[in-house]
Amino acid sequence: MPKLSSHPVHLGQDGFVSSASQQHPIGALGITKDGRWFRYCLAGAADLVAGNCIQSPAIIANHLANTPPAVAAGATSFSYTPGATAGAAGIYNEGYLGVDTTPGNGTTYNVNSHLAITSATAFTLNLDAEDPINVALTTSSRVGLLANPYKGVIQMPVTTATGLLVGVANYIITAAQYGWIQTKGIASVLIAGTPALGAGIMSPGTSAGAAVVVTTTNLVVAQYVGRMAQVGVDGKNNFAMLNID
Repeated sequence: MPKLSSHPVHLGQDGFVSSASQQHPIGALGITKDGRWFRYCLAGAADLVAGNCIQSPAIIANHLANTPPAVAAGATSFSYTPGATAGAAGIYNEGYLGVDTTPGNGTTYNVNSHLAITSATAFTLNLDAEDPINVALTTSSRVGLLANPYKGVIQMPVTTATGLLVGVANYIITAAQYGWIQTKGIASVLIAGTPALGAGIMSPGTSAGAAVVVTTTNLVVAQYVGRMAQVGVDGKNNFAMLNID
């Protein structure tokens, strides 16, 4: 089990700053004096656009539900064989290993490091030293990898998300740099359509990075952003009360 801590903590990188150097753990929570919440993130391959809804990096299906070797309780490193999709070195650093089949079912671990991943080829996966395997794994277990949802974040695409909604960009964060995206409280959000004051809004929608009014159709496939704090104006950044986190 990783060590737990509580707030308050002093944060070294302020809002509205894009930094090439990581100054906090990915996903760290920052709270303003008026109660707005922000999460520390790493931008993906493109600059984040202010007002856009932001999602986690695309989930790699072939890195889920794979068979591990026998791994003893207490181990912090083992050989992992993914499905037929490659991946860059470190894409799962600060991310997660999850077990979805007994033995070990329902347990999640923090990933520390790994080298580049070759399609369907075993590689060494290193867990955090403070988060070793708690229940021994066997070849009957199934394990999967999920990147930290705040690492390599991208603009929410049109119509179909490829990852989790994680926040709204409050300012431009340069590609491959670190900064803060907002998850709670009043924010300016790109709106598609004209949702009413107080209407629930979701993303993705009909425009990349935009939020749209909740309907019985998109309720099944979109992810909840919050509620309008004004009457929506199509194509504009409007006030909304975020409730993502």
